[in-house]
Amino acid sequence: MSDELKQTPFSSSYPDGVVEWIDIFGYAVPLTWGDPNVECAAVRNQAAAFEFSMLLKWDVEGKGAIQTVNSIFSRDISEMKPGTIAYGVVVSEAGKMVDDCTVFVYGPELVRIIGANPIVGDLLDHYRTNNVTVSERRDELAQLSVQGPLSREILQKLTSSDISNDALRWYHFMTDVDMAGMKVQISRIGYTGELGYEIMLPVDSAQAFWDALFKVGEPLGLLPAGAACVMMCRIEAGLIMGEVEYDHTMTPYECRMAWSVDLNKDNFHGKDALIEAQKNPSLDIVSVILPGEGEYDGVELMDNNKKVGIVTMAIPSPYLDGQFLGLARINRENSSVGNRLDLSMESDGQAEIVATPVYDPERVRSRS
Repeated sequence: MSDELKQTPFSSSYPDGVVEWIDIFGYAVPLTWGDPNVECAAVRNQAAAFEFSMLLKWDVEGKGAIQTVNSIFSRDISEMKPGTIAYGVVVSEAGKMVDDCTVFVYGPELVRIIGANPIVGDLLDHYRTNNVTVSERRDELAQLSVQGPLSREILQKLTSSDISNDALRWYHFMTDVDMAGMKVQISRIGYTGELGYEIMLPVDSAQAFWDALFKVGEPLGLLPAGAACVMMCRIEAGLIMGEVEYDHTMTPYECRMAWSVDLNKDNFHGKDALIEAQKNPSLDIVSVILPGEGEYDGVELMDNNKKVGIVTMAIPSPYLDGQFLGLARINRENSSVGNRLDLSMESDGQAEIVATPVYDPERVRSRS
């Protein structure tokens, strides 16, 4: 691990065997404990735990908290009940992507927004009224994702609170849950396309929580997982990533986030530009199956020797028995399922566009 990178709240609890560390927002994050396929198999068949403490977390507090967040967020949160979560986007005044974010509504005077781009915090500060405060709390809160079909069974062993599907639905959360003797927030969300939860708790409780979790989870197959596993799962599940699938030149209509833009809500940052942008999006994000093994990240997709897209990231997909699967940014007119495109590399085959997501397209497992 580089001395120049910061440690995450859970890093002191990580078991030995990390093969490689990578830099995520200045933090050292495990790439893998040895075999991403094994870690991915745990996500799909048992459970795995990985950390998202590196994400930025803004608490918006005071009378007008809802209005402040609504001023920059693409979805209308004014009628959301406490304990509910909304996933959507923040855009620039020009309607271009700034970040895809998750919003947690605690009540009319407290909202938390989690994302990756510091500009989100700048926009919150710009739109807040004098009686609203905006506090960034990444250094205070540890965030651990526990994903997989046995995640509920494992976490239920740590608490007497009911976290069944009836008690805690997808995109809902509970606060002040006593879990292994610690007060935590538990949320039904994830980045894998599986049944899963995220736990948020004070940084100084992170090590104790990790130890308690793995004490009950290891007998059921719980593994720690690194960033490589997360990328494999998210690509199979068709989940986008900032500065990979989209950048600041694209609109939500060009990166699979059109569904999250509510143009019927009151004016919000970038709305006027989005009204125009929806009329003629030029790009799309698609899933592509690629021929054989190769280094496909950044490879151009060609139609009649003309560049029409680019592979943003590709992985050997366990769900497809090792076939290389990628997400690609592509011209809208070339994005039809079944379309085959040449690659700007030596290859015996073509890229084939397939329906997104490849894994569990109805999100049955996430909702279960």
